[in-house]
Amino acid sequence: MFLENTINRNEKRGWIEVVCGSMFSGKTEELIRRLKRAKFARQKVEIFKPKVDTRYSMEEVVSHDENAIMSTPVETAAAILLLTSGVDVVGIDEAQFFDLGLIEVCNKLASQGIRVIVAGLDMDYLGRPFGPIPGLMATAEYVTKVHAICVRCGNLANHSHRTGLGDKLVVLGETDMYEPLCRFCFAKARAQQKKGEKA
Repeated sequence: MFLENTINRNEKRGWIEVVCGSMFSGKTEELIRRLKRAKFARQKVEIFKPKVDTRYSMEEVVSHDENAIMSTPVETAAAILLLTSGVDVVGIDEAQFFDLGLIEVCNKLASQGIRVIVAGLDMDYLGRPFGPIPGLMATAEYVTKVHAICVRCGNLANHSHRTGLGDKLVVLGETDMYEPLCRFCFAKARAQQKKGEKA
């Protein structure tokens, strides 16, 4: 679990918090909750998301429950460093879509005394570690792994299974293209897809 910065206000210390898991697990909801608490505490907060994520809004981070908070869409991780002077807290959503430079950016911000909260998918649609998230999990002080519910059996889900075919890594979609599955149901679904691809 993470601790909010309440000790020794004269010495500003930063850290990294990562909220990760599959699609439909509540990552963005948790990110928004933490950022709204920081704003309520009158901390200066800046929120970023990748420009590529236009599913719900061009300028807002929006959860599946339609909870929203204003953000700045950026093209690259390096752009975040240019927009964070004088802030207390930085929030980053859909971090898996950023380049690997995000790891260094987050560590620089934390070393400058900024609390960095990152949310993103830890695995891609094939179940492989996704983008900068594994590196951020390794360097973060706090990691929260959230789970969805498997739509096939009701167990905890940690995979984002793509129901459509195609091997492009980044395909934006919601319940029309992805479903949360547990390890067992994911393996079964992938085997069925491979069978269909060969036929």
